[in-house]
Amino acid sequence: MAVLPIVTAPDPVLKKKAEQVPEVNDDIKALLSDMAETMYAAKGIGLAAPQVGVSLRVIVVDVDQDDRGAEGKLYKMVNPEIIWSSDEIKSYQEGCLSLPDQYEDVERPAEVTLKYLDETGKKEEMKVSGLLGICIQHEIDHLNGTLFVDHLGSVKRRMILEKLKKEKKKLARQKKDG
Repeated sequence: MAVLPIVTAPDPVLKKKAEQVPEVNDDIKALLSDMAETMYAAKGIGLAAPQVGVSLRVIVVDVDQDDRGAEGKLYKMVNPEIIWSSDEIKSYQEGCLSLPDQYEDVERPAEVTLKYLDETGKKEEMKVSGLLGICIQHEIDHLNGTLFVDHLGSVKRRMILEKLKKEKKKLARQKKDG
């Protein structure tokens, strides 16, 4: 397993719709394991493959880990798809490993049902709500080229993305200058 570099916005891979995975093979299993290790190392609760530069429909989620870094219930999902959403909407403050230090309230369905393949290729279906439901919806958005800031008003979104763009330029200059 390896910790992979996390892509930060703005980056074209984060805006691209990810490809379906034709089969769960050893490469996909290795990607899932690397993504889980990367998510834990970054102290995140979810990670989508595009966030590590891989445009495939793969996500990992663990909202039950504790603040000491102990792992909770890890979900590894291939080709996840929301097949039902509740009419009830909830607002949660969201952040994202690809948008460091940015947090905003986002409205999403309170409950969703999804289908996916697990890491063995077995078809699964589950109904989720609360933080797990929000996190899975957030990660599936990544697979569709949508960032949480895309759910915000244009002024707020533009301010956050401009701030991140400036930070990326600053870091690139620092690397170049040694």
